Amino acid sequence: MAVREIRIMGDKVLAKKCREVKEMTDRTRDLIDDMFETMYGASGVGLAAPQVGVLKRIVVIDVTGDDPYLLINPRILETAGEQHGREACLSLPGKMGEVTRPNYVKCEALDENMEPFILEGEGLLARCICHECEHLDGVMYVEHVEGELLDAEAQEPEEEE
Repeated sequence: MAVREIRIMGDKVLAKKCREVKEMTDRTRDLIDDMFETMYGASGVGLAAPQVGVLKRIVVIDVTGDDPYLLINPRILETAGEQHGREACLSLPGKMGEVTRPNYVKCEALDENMEPFILEGEGLLARCICHECEHLDGVMYVEHVEGELLDAEAQEPEEEE
């Protein structure tokens, strides 16, 4: 496993649509392992393959730190509700913005054995599924930001003395 370089907004790969994964190969398994390691190394909660320069429809997510998800060829089937909140991205370090997303998402994907499964999520998991799946179509969250992008460092609460 290896930590890969995270591509930064402006990199052309982030604006391209990804190809479906047709079969599981050793190379794809290595990519998935590297994506998890890269996400955890950057203290992220999600990462899409184009963020490490690979145009494959693969997403890794872990919003709790102990419940990782691998989504191959994910497809959102259903959404409901609405949530507003600050969102950030490993491909735009130091920035965040207010984004409205569904509060519930149901998606279909393939697992590491290329078997289909359904993942349902609410709150942060729903937000993350939407955010990462959009990366697979060349869309970044900044296209949904309401108002201005903010400096993430300036938004950190000060510690009490």
